[in-house]
Amino acid sequence: MVLKSIDVLPVDAAEATLIARVWDPVVRAGRVAVVRGDELVDLSRDIATVSDLLDELDPVARLRETESTRRWSLDEVLEASFAGDTERPHLLAPIDLQVVKACGVTFVDSMVERVIEERCGGDPAAASAVRAEVAAAIGGDLASLQPGSAAALDAKRVLQDRGFWSQYLEVGIGPDPEVFSKAPVLASVGVGAGIGVPDFSAWNNPEPELVLSVNSRGEIRGVTLGNDVNLRDVEGRSALLLGKAKDNNASSAVGPFLRLFDEHFTLESVRSEDIELRVEGVDGYVMTGVNSVARISRPFEDLVDATYGEHHQYPDGFVLFTGTLFAPTADRGEPGLGFTHEYGDSVTIRSPHLGTLRNTVRRMSELPRWSVGLREFMAGQRRIAAER
Repeated sequence: MVLKSIDVLPVDAAEATLIARVWDPVVRAGRVAVVRGDELVDLSRDIATVSDLLDELDPVARLRETESTRRWSLDEVLEASFAGDTERPHLLAPIDLQVVKACGVTFVDSMVERVIEERCGGDPAAASAVRAEVAAAIGGDLASLQPGSAAALDAKRVLQDRGFWSQYLEVGIGPDPEVFSKAPVLASVGVGAGIGVPDFSAWNNPEPELVLSVNSRGEIRGVTLGNDVNLRDVEGRSALLLGKAKDNNASSAVGPFLRLFDEHFTLESVRSEDIELRVEGVDGYVMTGVNSVARISRPFEDLVDATYGEHHQYPDGFVLFTGTLFAPTADRGEPGLGFTHEYGDSVTIRSPHLGTLRNTVRRMSELPRWSVGLREFMAGQRRIAAER
């Protein structure tokens, strides 16, 4: 399912500042580029990394004063990206030196629903009764709870007193959000690439998320889309297996572009963004869903403050997956087994202002091995610098 530029770009692409990274097979390195019309314009003569760009006092002004003679057709680059053709220019994840962090359980209503459903064993009638009991006990709409507030702590006590203990209650409605390391630097894949599911997982799912891009000073400079691929059977065994459930080869997909904030687009623009998910199986199976960012329980700024501050700095910046409202529960096959990926699934994540990220689920052992780490990245940067 190859996408064209018209499919990948946001609806307001003409006024958007979109950053990409393009793999150049000649110098064997990723080049920073900007989308202009239906072309990708190389910025690597003056801007070495996306991390450097985001640390500029005015990244958008810096882009506008940068000139380049190298251009690629966006459609041709997309074609190579979906074909997995490493001998042609193709899109990488639009981040480079940034650490990849992620937040979990950032939607109170879905967190409480998960706890209720676990307690009721998936029986809708029982869940409805318990839901009503809990809502009456805490005296209000669960989704309106402010994490860390007195009302949230009261709700937590009510749930625990009724036997609904869960490790997710603390990070869902407690004072501190869950923040974890999702992937190593340079390990994320871009649009068109395969995303990996290991053979040892039999219950897994996509997680469509808004991803914040933060510079070394803790300033949110832009946003993109992400798929926080999750192994539910592994994480469900123990929270201490979170790394094994989340950080695997090609388990972090980011893109298609990084949209910078400018006069047309700000952080306020994405507080109400709807991120759509569509999974299409080779057997004709289709699943859809929506992650409504407006229903997030913690402000973006609080998530960033929990990640960056006196307790932790990021000299090259970081990107932060902000969590998802969507958790697939409908049975894909045999009743009672819920949803899990099958190899060959096409996963499309789209939002109006950020475009379309599409990847195909592959057997992890069949994916290209991750080979471009920091040493190879630095070698590539030296080859690009030699051109100047």
